[in-house]
Amino acid sequence: MIDRYETVVGLEVHIQLSTLSKAYSSDSAAYGAMPNHHVSAVSVGMPGTLPVVNSRVLEFAVRLGLATGSRIRPENHYARKNYFYADLPKGYQITQHTTPICEGGCVEFITDEGEKKQVGLERIHMEEDAGKSMHDQDPFDSLIDLNRAGVPLLEMVSRPDIRSAREAYLYLTEVRRLVRHLDICDGNMEEGSLRCDANISVRLKGEPTLGIKVEVKNMNSMRHVQKAIEYETRRQIERIETGQPIAQETRQFDAMKGVTHSLRSKEDANDYRYFPEPDLPPVFISPEYIQWVQQQLPPLPMALYEKYTGQWGLSPAEAALLVENKSEALYLEELAKHCNQVKNAANWLLVRVKNYLNEQGIGMGEFPLSPSTLGSLIRLVESSKVSYTAAAGPLLEALLISPQSDPEALAAKLNLLQESDRATLEMLADQVIAEMPEELARYREGKTGLLGMFMGKLMKASGGKADPKMASEILKLKLA
Repeated sequence: MIDRYETVVGLEVHIQLSTLSKAYSSDSAAYGAMPNHHVSAVSVGMPGTLPVVNSRVLEFAVRLGLATGSRIRPENHYARKNYFYADLPKGYQITQHTTPICEGGCVEFITDEGEKKQVGLERIHMEEDAGKSMHDQDPFDSLIDLNRAGVPLLEMVSRPDIRSAREAYLYLTEVRRLVRHLDICDGNMEEGSLRCDANISVRLKGEPTLGIKVEVKNMNSMRHVQKAIEYETRRQIERIETGQPIAQETRQFDAMKGVTHSLRSKEDANDYRYFPEPDLPPVFISPEYIQWVQQQLPPLPMALYEKYTGQWGLSPAEAALLVENKSEALYLEELAKHCNQVKNAANWLLVRVKNYLNEQGIGMGEFPLSPSTLGSLIRLVESSKVSYTAAAGPLLEALLISPQSDPEALAAKLNLLQESDRATLEMLADQVIAEMPEELARYREGKTGLLGMFMGKLMKASGGKADPKMASEILKLKLA
């Protein structure tokens, strides 16, 4: 029954911006303060107060618009969105209505099948957040924390281009990765920095008309979004199949039970009584300003992913891990300049460096070695001057203690440089073969597995410093 239907989803993602102050006041926007400590007369809309636009909000909005290929609107007006709720002290929200700062564009992500998927955007607009109501702190009353009231948000509204709960999950993952790379949001959904509303409908496959949509509000987990869409898809199909109507309504997802339940009938735009914000003048964005923001943009995650898989030959899994964290991706970009093979640089970053970061509980920004120093260490392995085992073990440990040291000089001091003089290795090979006449005869009779025994003897004779590749080639020639 379910296979006959198609899920249609559009997502509204609320992106809390990493500004120091709020959208229209100088109150701190920091997370985690004691309740109602980041509040002023402006935040709560006291009579006689006036809002002032935070210029960083404009910059972050343009940054996100450019990253998604949106059109940046040159003339921007603010609007009041009126509704009553206890944690909205002004009784309205300053937002944008008819003139969103960004229009069009798209977000691209890689599906589980390895294909690129584009989800179009309707708009990105600026607005402020409401406070927070807490219903589980007191047995008799709901408590209100207004620290979040006025914190700046960007609302990114997608077109109904998402066709499954899994696609919604991957879309949100890419949005979070994008805003982190742009340094406009920390993406911590557990702190409410990224929240999502999902508009969900179903229709028979091949049917051009969209079904009646249901909105599921305020989900702060990508897994919750996926589960809510899966549940809503089944619920709506079952209602259609049993002849029951689907109400256009707002619902809430119960994460404990894995179900949605009705909150209220869906509001229309006229329910909010939008009108132009009288206290804020229009904001004009010039082409020169847009160009300035464009020049500040970092490498974007999807462009890096395509570079790593296309030009550098990394696997999709490796590339996905490397672009997940902006600081790691930028470190790799610099590290690759100091290595002969990019794949070696990626492997070191994914294995040895990440292991160290996890063990120490630190981020890439606190890693002691510069890309040039780590690159010098990797080149020692690439040129067979030091074995990988020695480089990834004692030499790396010594460098982490003394990050300013030269890797080759430190390797020499620790007696870790490999013996790669061909004449010396040939002499050692002759010596080992002469000591093992019976094994030599068996090798020449076809017991080629004995090569490992000869290699072990030669490595021991060299004090473990023989270049394994060169030593193996020499032994094969002499044993033949």
